[in-house]
Order: sequence, then structure tokens, then C-alpha cells
Amino acid sequence: MSIIDDERPKKPTTHELGCDLSMLSLDELESRIGLLRQEIARIEAEKEKKAAGRRAADSLFRS
Repeated sequence: MSIIDDERPKKPTTHELGCDLSMLSLDELESRIGLLRQEIARIEAEKEKKAAGRRAADSLFRS
């Protein structure tokens, strides 16, 4: 491993909302979009799980 490899910035695994995007390359922006799409899918899946639990509870107490 060379020193150059150690100094290269690592690809982000997260995205901070509102951060400065002006210094990011097109590839880095695409990567961030991908990360955000994955996070949206994860949040939507959790939302659906909670909604299903609520529907089950509502149907139990309405009987």
C-alpha cells in the first residue's frame, strides 16, 4: 500500500443533510443519490411495518 492510497478520501457511507455539495464530483453526487435512495427505501419499509402493526391492533380492538 502506498502513501497515496492512504491520502485519498474515502467514499462516504452517509450523507449529511444540508452539507456543501460544491466540491463533490459528478460520481460522488451519484453515489450520494444512491445512498439517499437506499435510505428512503429503508425508511419506507419501516413505515410499512409500523402501519401493518397498527392495522392489526386496530382490527383486534374493533372486533
